[in-house]
Amino acid sequence: MQAAAAGGLGRQQHGVIDETPMLLNPFCPIVCPFNAAKVLALKATVIVLLTLLIKAKVRITAFSALGIFLLMLQTLVFLAVSGGLVLAAGGAALYAAQQRKGAAA
Repeated sequence: MQAAAAGGLGRQQHGVIDETPMLLNPFCPIVCPFNAAKVLALKATVIVLLTLLIKAKVRITAFSALGIFLLMLQTLVFLAVSGGLVLAAGGAALYAAQQRKGAAA
């Protein structure tokens, strides 16, 4: 019964007195209002981090779609320019062939 005389900090179980103090539930707002503030701050931090994670995911997806669009546009421009060069080279070859026929006749 030393624990009862010492202020009631001990617990007795099966005839053995435990002198270690009992831990308080950190999620109980009645015990200490600062604990409730800590829990609310933790919840707010988790919500902010989840929001930033979702924002990053949306941003990656959007810029990935934009990147695919720009890649397709670049490919189409390359094909158009290549086709134009082929037509120009073919026209020049045809013009040179006609000039040779006219000079030979």
